[in-house]
Amino acid sequence: MSHPAPSSSLDLLRELIAFPSVTLTPNAELMARVQGLLGEAGIESMRVPDPQDASRCNLFATVGPRDVPGIMLSGHTDVVPVEGQPWSSPPFAPTEREGRLYGRGSADMKGFVACAVTAMIAAAGKPLKRPLQLALSFDEEIGCVGVRHLIRALRDMRPAPMLCLVGEPTLMKIGTGHKGKAAYRALCCGQAGHSGLAPRFVNAIHTAADLIEALRDVQQDLAEQGAREDGYAVPYTTVHAGTIRGGKALNIVPADCEVSFEIRNVSGDDPNEILDRILERTRSRMRDDRAQPPTVEQVNAYPGLTTPADAPAVRLLASLLPPDTELTKVAFGTEGGLFHQQWNETAVLVCGPGSIEVAHKADEYVEISQIEACDRMLDKLTDYLCLG
Repeated sequence: MSHPAPSSSLDLLRELIAFPSVTLTPNAELMARVQGLLGEAGIESMRVPDPQDASRCNLFATVGPRDVPGIMLSGHTDVVPVEGQPWSSPPFAPTEREGRLYGRGSADMKGFVACAVTAMIAAAGKPLKRPLQLALSFDEEIGCVGVRHLIRALRDMRPAPMLCLVGEPTLMKIGTGHKGKAAYRALCCGQAGHSGLAPRFVNAIHTAADLIEALRDVQQDLAEQGAREDGYAVPYTTVHAGTIRGGKALNIVPADCEVSFEIRNVSGDDPNEILDRILERTRSRMRDDRAQPPTVEQVNAYPGLTTPADAPAVRLLASLLPPDTELTKVAFGTEGGLFHQQWNETAVLVCGPGSIEVAHKADEYVEISQIEACDRMLDKLTDYLCLG
């Protein structure tokens, strides 16, 4: 059954929230709706699926000429889970009250997706001299996973965009950078045995404790003496242990223990060098000569983003926003660094409606005024693309 086209970004956002596109679950129906709306406006698009699961996919579309560089709007369609959160209204049934629209993904980041799709449709009726492009991805919340398939599909696209605008929630401030991230899984091995004879066996949890102490030591070093990058709430590289799993029962010496940890690095630090320091510090802390150092596997990584504050792209975006719009560096990662890695000549900025402070929480919301502000900015952006 066909649905009428939404009359505004806000109406489209209501539709998008109703798709429960939680990370690692299907988003194909949401993408089909977007693709249908673009098609009704005469805009061709392509889906790039997960090679292992076609129910999760990316989407790419272009409107306007293709032989000159334009501007790409980038966003993700997945949202974080809601289980165990005390929502006061159904998370996938948009609820409007007191100038806010509540629902999972309203801020992070279906608000921008709705504005971007609406802007694409409006741009189809304008005399564009440069293209407007749309890149929507899946499974961003677990480390920008889905977009990598899209980037591979676009690797030969020329000319590259002159600007990629990632619409993560910044309260419509201009984000010029974010830290890089590397995520690791460490396996600590020991020997199972009866706890009454514990000293005879290697305890894997003890080895994990040595690793965690090393993480804390290196974090302290980075806080006190590490590279600094102004603009971040935490202006140095951070090291963080997120999960630890090990042991079978209290009376069994644990044979294995797994620790997941991450490094979020400023541009002046190399995560590989920091990992080496962590492992060296772990080895120096290990008290049991029979124990083996942890085996560490990198499970995900994405590069940081650093766009100079005086770059032409910053001046362009600033010209489309209110005069007092602030520059900022965001505390979260985006696909922007991956796009810049693909096309070195492409500037990347982060700017979108809503606040990251309410993302991933119960009763996530976006101020309706933020959606309106994003619409105004994108309308000016498409007018700019008509100037050549």
